[in-house]
Amino acid sequence: MDILRLNPVSPLVNDVLGENYKVKETTENPVGAIVRSFDMHEYDLPESVLAVARAGAGVNNIPCDKYAQQGVVVFNTPGANANAVNELVLSALLLGSRKIVPAIEWVKTLKGTENIGKQVEKGKKAFVGREILGKKLGVIGLGAIGYKVANSAISLGMEVLGYDPYLSVINALHLSRAVEITNDIDELYKTCDYITIHVPYTKDNDKMISEAKISEMKDGVVIINCARGELVDNQAILSAIKSGKVGRYFCDFPSEELIGEENVVLTPHLGASTPEAEDNCAVMAAKELKDFIENGNINNSVNYPRCSAPRTTAHRITICHLNKTNMIAQFSGVLGEKHVNIENFINASRGDYAYSMIDVNEFTGEIVSALNAIEGVIKVRVI
Repeated sequence: MDILRLNPVSPLVNDVLGENYKVKETTENPVGAIVRSFDMHEYDLPESVLAVARAGAGVNNIPCDKYAQQGVVVFNTPGANANAVNELVLSALLLGSRKIVPAIEWVKTLKGTENIGKQVEKGKKAFVGREILGKKLGVIGLGAIGYKVANSAISLGMEVLGYDPYLSVINALHLSRAVEITNDIDELYKTCDYITIHVPYTKDNDKMISEAKISEMKDGVVIINCARGELVDNQAILSAIKSGKVGRYFCDFPSEELIGEENVVLTPHLGASTPEAEDNCAVMAAKELKDFIENGNINNSVNYPRCSAPRTTAHRITICHLNKTNMIAQFSGVLGEKHVNIENFINASRGDYAYSMIDVNEFTGEIVSALNAIEGVIKVRVI
């Protein structure tokens, strides 16, 4: 079976997929696709594709709802690049506290001058910074990246206040006991010396760091954004920097209005740019694709619900369908009419869409046709 590769990915995907798969840049009938930054919104996806795996967390480059309507499951790889982003945030804390970048640039201007040592001692006072020890860091979002950042900051001697209304039990268990949790994001804005954002971008949180929210913050606050550029109002940031309200803004997403501005430190989307992170993301994406193609299991999908179970029989029927009433009863009815015994049945829903897996000992083409004929069914597959 062929897997379409729309961006270069780690060769480790071949080891994960095994000899039954071929990863190709071009192919006529791929069963799956792996992508990184390739923009798929105008891409003509082959009808044979069952799933798309994004080797990374963000899926802004993928038309997830459109693919859900076609029964194409979209996976991402949350947490695979968490350590890489965590380390970048730690560097951002230091770059936001000490004027390291302008100091480096100033030293370059001393090339060829006399008495460099004296010039250094005289000029260094322009680059005085502050220590992060004992300062308070606000972490917005305590997912796979956020909890690592919180724990690392505790290790560096900072106080940490975390905010995440959707904090999972697993991530909560990973958090240091020294991390304080608040249910009031405004408390975080008002009390923290540093604020770092680790939430996915949605229309609902567009420009969540706005002029109004910045006005609540402490004077001289340092804001770190390694999540998505759209989460922060750039014009509000620039105005706040000029007034001294914001001490420094570190952003991993350069934009025209931010480049070259004083007290703005920009990096070219380096969050996951390590060979370790790229390997982790590629391996996780390949595992998700393989498990879905061979077993129908869905883990870490962004457009269909998590739905996973061990195989119990020779045949598994998977159904992508709308999240409507009476769907399960209709599926059972079709199998009952054909005198097919259901060995195992699992169903899960997410928003407008749902997914069902039915394990049976036998099936016929008539069963598949009858299931496809049910209103609300998007795609039926027999494994």
